[in-house]
Amino acid sequence: MRVFVLIISAALTVALSGTAQAFCGFYVAKADTSLFNRASQVVLVRDGNRTVLTMANDFEGDVKDFAVVIPVPTFIERGQINVADKTLIDHLDAYTSPRLVEYFDPDPCMRYEMDMAGALKSSMPRSSREMERRAKADGVTIEASYTVGEYDILILSAKESDGLIKWLDESGYKIPKGASKVVGSYLKQDMRFFVAKVNLEAQQKAGYSYLRPLQVAFESRKFMLPIRLGTLNAKGEQELYVYALTRTGRVETTNYRTVKLPSDTEVPEFVKTEFSDFYRSMFEKQVQEQNRRAVFIEYAWDMAWCDPCAADPLSADELRKLGVFWTGEANRSTKGQAQNVFVTRLHLRYDKEHFPEDLLFQETGDRQNFQGRYVVRHAFKGEATCDLTNYEAQLRERHEREAQQLANLTGWDIDDIREKIPLIADTQAGQPKPWWKALWD
Repeated sequence: MRVFVLIISAALTVALSGTAQAFCGFYVAKADTSLFNRASQVVLVRDGNRTVLTMANDFEGDVKDFAVVIPVPTFIERGQINVADKTLIDHLDAYTSPRLVEYFDPDPCMRYEMDMAGALKSSMPRSSREMERRAKADGVTIEASYTVGEYDILILSAKESDGLIKWLDESGYKIPKGASKVVGSYLKQDMRFFVAKVNLEAQQKAGYSYLRPLQVAFESRKFMLPIRLGTLNAKGEQELYVYALTRTGRVETTNYRTVKLPSDTEVPEFVKTEFSDFYRSMFEKQVQEQNRRAVFIEYAWDMAWCDPCAADPLSADELRKLGVFWTGEANRSTKGQAQNVFVTRLHLRYDKEHFPEDLLFQETGDRQNFQGRYVVRHAFKGEATCDLTNYEAQLRERHEREAQQLANLTGWDIDDIREKIPLIADTQAGQPKPWWKALWD
């Protein structure tokens, strides 16, 4: 798939380069809550001693049989109870879901130097502050950023064309040769630049029937979530997702270990069609390695933006409906991205034996961005104009490395993985399997 960006005023088309793909990539799949059975979702908005708790449950059956018991640390008045819209949590789930992104190898016959290690490093998410800092250093001003439908929009101004082109190149937009003069002519006319990139949004509906979420607002010094009552009538282990929204930074548990999931790992191409199985296996292995007692961070990010986006960031109005009261009345009508809200997505698999205590939380000042992110790199499949011997050798090494990484992440059999990778499978074709493998296949 080819992606193009238009600088509209100059009628100039620029293609996202290989470096651009390493920066933003193409979002292709996400691991939302529908991947797991018996999954409950809780949104925790916390500021000072004030908390707004929104709970959605995976209740199935006749509504008359439904009952919920919510322990709260203080007296609750009628005005502190509300019924929320489930689509708000669905949106938050989609936005924070771990995701699969894909890149495409450029033509290996093209003569240019590219440090792949540096490219992979550049694929790490960059904060909006860092983007603005780099822009300022290059004489570029990001005057506005929007999400409009399927496009992410930046409105840019600059002091000179060289600085603007440098910033665009560093941000992943490969500008054709000779563009500097054209860009400079528009800057002399005090024009700005409208820059758009495609935001592929794929929202999946949960596979279970949920009642509308209940909301409770209260004040307490205790920042906690009661889970013990939920284990009394549970049928085995349960999945719990906590979306914590604060103005300070990342949220973590204090009485259980909080662990970031493995991320930014390259996996074989076939994982694109088996992403659900991959993620479930990977998560189960992480749970086992932590002795089934850890709380996992799947996402931690400034709500103002994302890269790549599994869904648009929540608007100020949506966040306010979830209880983010500090966005202010003036922001309720705005349709742009919300500011000063940090979201942490926590995921745990719990039962009475391994989680005997309620969850206790603390806010941290850490605003470092993190996301569960897994990378598929597609081999070049075009017509070659040069000898590909070296490229194919490097490709075999990369595929073997990806196979090993996938086996380590999931516990899947390495030989089964190799059989699904064409270049490795072709190499192994005709070679007999080890005699001992047939014993247990």
